[in-house]
Amino acid sequence: MHMDGLTLFGVTAVSIMLICYALERRSSWFTFGMASACVAAGIYGFLQGAWPFAVLEGLWAVIAYSRWWHDRAALRAARKETAAE
Repeated sequence: MHMDGLTLFGVTAVSIMLICYALERRSSWFTFGMASACVAAGIYGFLQGAWPFAVLEGLWAVIAYSRWWHDRAALRAARKETAAE
């Protein structure tokens, strides 16, 4: 079986996305990794010609980046509260 560069890029992006999704609860950085992998998968979708897939991956990226941002803000707030005690 031969994979061209575009297919390898897509498989890598989706594999990283799956791994980061599975590990999201361990660190907010896995959420960031998932969001970034969604962007890569969206780029793959556009390059491959599957624009509906690319649009959905873009939406998932926005949701994941938003979740990462809010999780980081909550963590910073919790650290400030702990330090103030």
